[in-house]
Amino acid sequence: MANDPTRPGSDCYCPCGCVTVSVIRKKLFREKEGMGSGKEATQNKQQRKRKRKEKGKGVKSKQNSPSSASASEQLRFFVDEFQSAKGVKLSSLELDSLKDSSILSLPHSSDSDSDSDVKMLGNNMKPAFGESWKQVLCEPDLVPGKVLPGSPAILIVASSALRSLHLLRGFRSFTKECHAAKLFSKHMKLEEQISVLKNRVNIASGTPSRIKKLIDTEALSLSRLQVLLLDIHPDVKGYSLFTLPQVRDEFWDLFKNYFYQGMMQGQLRICIYGPLQSSVRLKGKQATLPDE
Repeated sequence: MANDPTRPGSDCYCPCGCVTVSVIRKKLFREKEGMGSGKEATQNKQQRKRKRKEKGKGVKSKQNSPSSASASEQLRFFVDEFQSAKGVKLSSLELDSLKDSSILSLPHSSDSDSDSDVKMLGNNMKPAFGESWKQVLCEPDLVPGKVLPGSPAILIVASSALRSLHLLRGFRSFTKECHAAKLFSKHMKLEEQISVLKNRVNIASGTPSRIKKLIDTEALSLSRLQVLLLDIHPDVKGYSLFTLPQVRDEFWDLFKNYFYQGMMQGQLRICIYGPLQSSVRLKGKQATLPDE
């Protein structure tokens, strides 16, 4: 009975009768253990915030560098993404038609997306065109029956207008005489782009929806297309060309309708720029679409 909190003289007794001393001691102990120093508390709070942010992302990913992945691994990744997005399974005959040579591997890492990485894009494209790279990628004049208006040799597909412009920086030395075509809707009218595509175009960059419109209007020709450069670098929210819902669907529809056969026949090579990010769709999560 010595520790009965209701009796005077007990070591747990509080004169005011509102709370026992043992409860106060336990509370102070918990606060001391949980808080630590002010610096430690701040660090713990920041760590918890980072964990919540990572856990709450709309896309779960497993990333690998394209430069470290073989052409076979990149092709397998690309085919898996295509089948998952379209809900189809390619036949063994179709799979056999897709060769490792249909993938154009970048010799340098493209994970960091730094200015130096982007600037290397143009030089990394040269081997795909052999000794005639300068005639194909730099010459400004149309060639009847060979180089038609609005028929790029390299087409860059990105998730937004900003990403499209960002990758074009890697081709500045190629586009001094023959300007690159910007194929996105942000600050760009369709009629203006149709006018640009009446001239020779060696390199073009844009978003899936606008590229599709220009193909449908027959302003953009695929007769000379040799390399499809896909920008799959994630944005600040973790979304990319392959994972941002509406843009992803637009891209795979574009690929299936206009690029799939060229890849199957060995006439078109795919170049993946960015970390290989296998997406997982999460229900109830809706992403904010970028400006195109």
